[in-house]
Amino acid sequence: MNPQKRFKIFEALSRNTPHPTTELNYQTPFQLLIAVILSAQTTDKSVNKATFLLFNKASNAKKLSQLKLSDIESCIKTIGLYKTKAKNILETAKIIHTKFNGEVPHDRLLLESLPGVGRKTANVILNTIFNEPTIAVDTHIFRIANRINLAPGDNVLRVEKKLMQVTPKEFLKDAHHLLILHGRYTCTAKLPKCNCCVINDLCEYKKKLLIKTK
Repeated sequence: MNPQKRFKIFEALSRNTPHPTTELNYQTPFQLLIAVILSAQTTDKSVNKATFLLFNKASNAKKLSQLKLSDIESCIKTIGLYKTKAKNILETAKIIHTKFNGEVPHDRLLLESLPGVGRKTANVILNTIFNEPTIAVDTHIFRIANRINLAPGDNVLRVEKKLMQVTPKEFLKDAHHLLILHGRYTCTAKLPKCNCCVINDLCEYKKKLLIKTK
């Protein structure tokens, strides 16, 4: 895919969604951190239901760090891997409270040192809270990058690095959310909605389909 086509793709996505952002509910950076940790292998809708209960009990790092593990589990038991996630967010809350004065650190290495926080979660926080031009490659972005030939790669890190290289600078800050939302609602895993896709005329997925049918 050439640079001109990539620019047009992001331009169309940006025009269709002029203010892209996360669909996780949060009021503070700490709450978003907890929500993103919980979102692994779970829908944002499920996380929002769980965090509604959790944040009503404990809205900041200090309060959450003082909860019993069983109290946290009862709030988030409807989401996948809730027992492991409960331990991670309890330990993370304790570290944020005692080591960082209740503030989420603006540093990749420090973020990735927290329980339950990997590169993808750190990228989300750096991008959404600190406005850094990072791209967290989730299942939607990985699918789109390969499906439409935007930034093909055989693993998430390669796709991330390729996207960081080829995404036009003016769209880097919003690329993460633009691609996720497009993958979530239009370029879905099964039966992508090509007929109503805003990049339909630019997409190389159709080319692949034509080659396969010949």
